[in-house]
Amino acid sequence: MADLTQLKTEFTDLSDFLVALGDEKRQAIIIALLAENACHGLRVTDLTAVTKLSRPAVSHHLKILKQAHLIKSRSEGTKNYYYLSHDIKEIRALKQLLDHVTAIIETSGRETK
Repeated sequence: MADLTQLKTEFTDLSDFLVALGDEKRQAIIIALLAENACHGLRVTDLTAVTKLSRPAVSHHLKILKQAHLIKSRSEGTKNYYYLSHDIKEIRALKQLLDHVTAIIETSGRETK
């Protein structure tokens, strides 16, 4: 059997990132930020309209997405704009984790096609 120590470490390192991606409302926020008209960022009020969540709920989800390095924000006076981060380190780490899981499954001989 493959040494799973590295795999355990990768899961641990990506834990916050995976939690951030796992929520449907956060996924809706990410999709809204990926939209063509959101390249300069969206405000909380914009995101409340998209997600049908309250302002405090959107702010909570934005905080989690920020902690996972998925989004960033910028201020213009009293207005805050949220946009997707260009830091894709965690995305690359997730891809590597999935590649490792795939390799283990393939070498186990139990892969279904």
